[in-house]
Amino acid sequence: MFRSTTLKLNLIVKYALVILAFVSTSLCANGLPNSCSRDQNPNEFTILSYHEIADKSQTLDSTYAVTPANFEAQVHWLMDNGYHFVNVDDIINYRKHAKPLPNKAVLITFDDGYHSVYTNAYPILKKYKIPSVIALVGSWLLKEQKVDFSGHMIPRSEFLSQKEIKEMIASGLVEVASHSYASHKGIQGNPQGNLQPAIRTRQWLSEQHIYEDEKSYEKRIYNDLSENNAFLKHYTGQAPRVIVWPYGHYNIEVRKIAERLGMPVGLTLDDGSNTAITPLWGLRRILVEHKMTLPDLKINMWVRNANFTDDARTTKAAHIDLDYIYDPDPVQQEKNLGALLDRIKDLSVNTIYLQAFADPDANGAADYVYFPNRNIPMRADLFNRVAWQISTRTQVKRIYAWMPMIAWQLPKNNPAVNDTVVTLQVDPTHLNMGYPRLSPFSPKARKVIKEIYEDLAKSVYIDGILFHDDVTLSDFEDDSDAAHKQYKKWGLAPSVTQIRADKKQFHQWTKLKTQYLDEFAMQLAQIVRDEQPGLKTARNLYAQVSLNKDAQEWYAQSLSESIKYYDYTAIMAMPYMEQTDDHKKFYENIVKNIKQEQCGLERTVMELQTVDWRKESEPISSQELSSTIKDLYGMGIHHIAYYPDNVYKNNPNADIMKQDFAQKPLRMHPHPVQ
Repeated sequence: MFRSTTLKLNLIVKYALVILAFVSTSLCANGLPNSCSRDQNPNEFTILSYHEIADKSQTLDSTYAVTPANFEAQVHWLMDNGYHFVNVDDIINYRKHAKPLPNKAVLITFDDGYHSVYTNAYPILKKYKIPSVIALVGSWLLKEQKVDFSGHMIPRSEFLSQKEIKEMIASGLVEVASHSYASHKGIQGNPQGNLQPAIRTRQWLSEQHIYEDEKSYEKRIYNDLSENNAFLKHYTGQAPRVIVWPYGHYNIEVRKIAERLGMPVGLTLDDGSNTAITPLWGLRRILVEHKMTLPDLKINMWVRNANFTDDARTTKAAHIDLDYIYDPDPVQQEKNLGALLDRIKDLSVNTIYLQAFADPDANGAADYVYFPNRNIPMRADLFNRVAWQISTRTQVKRIYAWMPMIAWQLPKNNPAVNDTVVTLQVDPTHLNMGYPRLSPFSPKARKVIKEIYEDLAKSVYIDGILFHDDVTLSDFEDDSDAAHKQYKKWGLAPSVTQIRADKKQFHQWTKLKTQYLDEFAMQLAQIVRDEQPGLKTARNLYAQVSLNKDAQEWYAQSLSESIKYYDYTAIMAMPYMEQTDDHKKFYENIVKNIKQEQCGLERTVMELQTVDWRKESEPISSQELSSTIKDLYGMGIHHIAYYPDNVYKNNPNADIMKQDFAQKPLRMHPHPVQ
């Protein structure tokens, strides 16, 4: 019903990974992939997530059902290949008391409490003495009641009985976990009626035309989890200390509630390995699906043990203007959304950079946003709807919210409205941003910006943030009073004029501004990550920063620092905008400098232009764009994006883009954990 983070490699890539495993392992030994990883720790243990253990004809949802024969074959393979089964005690004792785990430790879990776990899995668990965790939804276990299972009423007998649960617990092999009392379902998450995971969604209350407030949201979750704990303790004799998040969704609020209720261990469906820095409340699992064969499981285990993510795809991104979809008429807006979904399917992109703001006066600063918030007028409550539809109705795997960092046009009554970047008067030909921006040095401005990002995080479902090209300050900025105070803290002269007069201070100032902006971006990302735990970060970078050694002074941007801070750096490789005569040489020079950076190819996206803004947005031919993409692949570039995409004029040509993206080269190893 809802998208979860799972292994989604196609068969070609899967088996290519097996062939390339020894190559990748060699690369790891030489420090290449792991040197690009945010977490270089080894995998400490692996957790497998099963649902039904039944033949297809006997299942409620065959998507996640594993046949008894396949389950036993997987168990055999794990034992034959040196894996050791552990229980929750083993993991807690390791984490809290440093008691060593066995080599290649594996924890087996079963979600939802299907009756087939007792009839088909439990005999195998007993046969091989395998400990496991079974996650139970309290409201599904009530006597004499049918269960609402994704909108279908099914007999209570399809789930475990009290007697069966107690028998499995008494064996010493099974531990009961909470899977919520009545929150394993979708609730209305926006005015348009999308059903979204109840655990993480602030419910849209249709009758009142408002969203559930934070106090009500937290009370609802607390009451649900508390009720399930009490029910399970009474019903099974065992109080849960593990929470298995329905659909894998959770956030900082519900995690803290679970810990407060005595459940310090949280099991997710997040991507990646369980390493030394993976918290107990966010342990990652491999979702075992019906289609997962034994070779697939082997690849999954190898991917986890090699500390790679599941996703071996390179980025194929379309940068989408939500302004194209917005319409004051809701009926027309839905038609526009339908056209966008069809367009995305035709393009075969796997990543969308989706505009979350609006700038109707085109001055470079956001006047409106497309999500509810405390500080900026909302043009329409549209972002959540569009992002959810893209994620559930198309092939797209990652959606990034494209957001300004400091380029906000606040209402006149906002306390931070006048705390703006001050630019010294300079020659008009000098490279200045030109956008109206809030000063990142102002405490009031920073507070407002953080609130905007917090409100975004609580109202939408996204996989990443793409920071706009406003993450910049020129060499004549910022000369505001708030900036002067910060310069003094850095031990510099208090004004831009004085700093510019001292070459040594000027150089130090440039580096400190660059670092300050990037660190602020990371603070904003962490605010969003509290709500969206698997969040990736990306940022737009001016092409000159990757070409000219002096460009950091002009923009307070650095290719090297960007690659270190962000998961992806999207270089705006746009030769028409840069007025470059030799386009191929322009690309070659950028790629040459990318290759000089550690992890450069792994963490940079070449973002191409599809229109010439200097000629009234005249379209660039799709054939030219296609040729450029092929050239970039030939130069070793992995990740490609383009902007803008015109939903209605087929620019760029969808058939051409689909072919080019389908022909991308395989990378030699999966993408490292970030």
